[in-house]
Amino acid sequence: MPDQKYHLHDGKGGAALAVRITPRARKNEIAEVQNDGTVRIRLTVSAAEDVANPALISFLAEVLEIPATNLEIVVGKTGKDKLISIVDMDTETVQQKILNHL
Repeated sequence: MPDQKYHLHDGKGGAALAVRITPRARKNEIAEVQNDGTVRIRLTVSAAEDVANPALISFLAEVLEIPATNLEIVVGKTGKDKLISIVDMDTETVQQKILNHL
């Protein structure tokens, strides 16, 4: 596993994670961390907001081993680029769990 660093943002009660989703993939997975620090995630569902957003939150909750209620899409609810708020988890822990799933 590469010792790859990427930029996360510390918040008051947690971290913020920039993601770009790719819908209609073969499986849910973290595909890569892009040069700008955005985490590219492939989802099996369609790009429809009412399907993709809950699937993304559910997948990230599983990856980060936290309740889905600790995650919120704060920017990009209707697009492929999103900013996810992660409550009660520091950036180093988020980074390690993301890298473990690459």
